[in-house]
Amino acid sequence: ERVALREAIGKYYHFHGGTAGSPLIAADLRGEDGWSHVSRTRVAREMKALGLRCRVRPARKVCTTQSRHGQLVASNQLERCFKVEAPNLVWVSDITYLAVGPKWHYLSVFLDLFSRKVVGWDLRDSLEAEGVLTAFRQAIRTRRPAAGLMVHSDQGVQYTSNDFREIIAKQELVQSMSRKGNCWDNAVAESFFSHLKGRLTEGTTYQNEDSLRQDLFVYIDCYYARYRKHSANSWKTPEQAEREFFDELDCHP
Repeated sequence: ERVALREAIGKYYHFHGGTAGSPLIAADLRGEDGWSHVSRTRVAREMKALGLRCRVRPARKVCTTQSRHGQLVASNQLERCFKVEAPNLVWVSDITYLAVGPKWHYLSVFLDLFSRKVVGWDLRDSLEAEGVLTAFRQAIRTRRPAAGLMVHSDQGVQYTSNDFREIIAKQELVQSMSRKGNCWDNAVAESFFSHLKGRLTEGTTYQNEDSLRQDLFVYIDCYYARYRKHSANSWKTPEQAEREFFDELDCHP
């Protein structure tokens, strides 16, 4: 059994690009016939024997938050309450940097806090507000949220811009912002970026935007949405968490 188990562990470790620890791999194994009895500690023990370690994420080196703008900021209404009961109650947003040749490109994302699904994203070569606005409009267009949805971010100028706040007001949404200099107030978005970078940028140098954009599409819309399980979802993928939520509503109108 040990040989077969180690083969299965190695398969999932490499499938996740070296960014999976023992809890995620154990959750993946439980979805297979024959491994439902395998515990996280057993997986951790076998990973150690195989020399498989969850890849260390790159540290943040580039400031993407321009908060010295003198504009009004929203209060922190989320207050680190990262567990919500349904989709489209809270979205969190952030921006990170990714290298393309000698230049930085900037990825803006919006995630649904219930399922951790990315509901909108945009990539461009500047930190101007248009990247956030494009991702935000995409999220609203595809999700059609009801009034009252909370949108949480840092205090960056992209989120305090008049254009962003006009969308908030028009859609009757609620804006929330992290306290200045406190990344833990937006820990879900930070965690998403650290896993993304661990998988996409470790040992990889992108030479053009198109190749990075293609890999982002595969990661965000295919791998992450369909295959990346989360402890916050009781070890379900984002798509599975939402599908089961709405199936339950259909069964109990």
